[in-house]
Amino acid sequence: MTLILLYLVVLILVAAVLFGIASLVFGRGEQLPPLPPDTTATELPASGVTGADIDAVKFSQVLRGYKTSEVDWVLDRLGAEIDQLRAELHTERARHAQHGE
Repeated sequence: MTLILLYLVVLILVAAVLFGIASLVFGRGEQLPPLPPDTTATELPASGVTGADIDAVKFSQVLRGYKTSEVDWVLDRLGAEIDQLRAELHTERARHAQHGE
């Protein structure tokens, strides 16, 4: 039993050392330096969201992926923009139908 415990401890130590070396060699994979705490790079214009704006969106990575609050914010904004555009399109189509008949 002691031998199995010793093997387990050595295995964990070797894995930790390999992880540390890999982290130093390969880094975190970021092209830009990390943002200061409590800030975000997530930005969208107040209106008129374009495809380029969406392409430029960056989310902060946290332990388990992206910050959920930032992703939710962008999705809410995009949903509102789409709803607004659809309402404008509906209004224009209705106005066109009235004037066309």
